[in-house]
Amino acid sequence: MAGKIVSIHSFRGGTGKSNTTANLASQVALTGKRVGIVDTDIQSPGIHVLFGLNEQKMGKTLNDFLHGKASIREVGFPVGKNTGEGAGRAQLAGKELYLFPSSIRGQDISQILREGIDFNKLNEAMQMAISEFELDYLFIDTHPGLNEETLLSIATSDVLIIILRPDNQDLQGTSVTVDVARSLDVPNLFLLVNKALPKYDAVELKKDIEEQFQATVTSILPLSFDMAENASQDLFLLRYPDHAWSVALRNVIPYILNAE
Repeated sequence: MAGKIVSIHSFRGGTGKSNTTANLASQVALTGKRVGIVDTDIQSPGIHVLFGLNEQKMGKTLNDFLHGKASIREVGFPVGKNTGEGAGRAQLAGKELYLFPSSIRGQDISQILREGIDFNKLNEAMQMAISEFELDYLFIDTHPGLNEETLLSIATSDVLIIILRPDNQDLQGTSVTVDVARSLDVPNLFLLVNKALPKYDAVELKKDIEEQFQATVTSILPLSFDMAENASQDLFLLRYPDHAWSVALRNVIPYILNAE
C-alpha cells in the first residue's frame, strides 16, 4: 500500500497533541509498520523532546530541507537506532521509526516567522519522506489552529484525528476545524477527547460529542497527573502500558490501521 498520512490536530494549544502523536506513532511502529513523524509545528516545535533529542543531538532538520540545505534522507532521524534513555523509548530499538524534526534554534524559528513557509516545499518533504523511507504511515504533528501549513496537512491527510478537551473554547474551535476538514474531503475524520475529568461519564461524554459533531470519537483520555508528572521525559504509553491513559490511547490504534 502507499504510505498513509495521519494528521494529529487541535484547534488550540495545550491539548496534548505532541504527546499523543509521539505515543500513537511509536505504538504503530511496534506493530512492525514503517513509521515517520514530521513536526510541522515549525514556529514552536516540541515533539523531538519525547525522543530524547535536543539542539546538540538533532542534526539536520526540516528547516534545512525547506531552505535547500539538506536532503530528506539527512533529516530523517532513525529513532530505532538511537533510542536514548527511557524504558519506554528503549522498546523502539530496531524498529523502523523516523523523526523529521523542526529546528529548535532561535535564529531558525525567527527566519520562519519572518519569511514564512514554502508550502510546496513542505508538501514535497512529506511525499519524499514517504517514498524514500518506504513508510507505511507518516504522522504529522500540526501547528494548532487553522493556518496555511495546517490546511495543507489536513488536505493531504488520509486520516485526520482532531484532539479536543471537554471545554467550551475547544468545542467551538473543533466545530470550525471539522467543517473545514469536511470541505476538504478528508477520507477519515476522527475525534479524540483528552484531559477528561474523572467526574465525567466516558460513555455519556462520547455519545454527546459524537452527536454534536456527527463524527466518531475514537477514545476518551482521562486527565492524568501521572502523565503530567512524566513531563515528556519518556513515551508514557510504552513505559506504562497498563495505565488508564495508555489503555484509552491504544483504543485509537485500530482506527488508524483499519482506515481505507
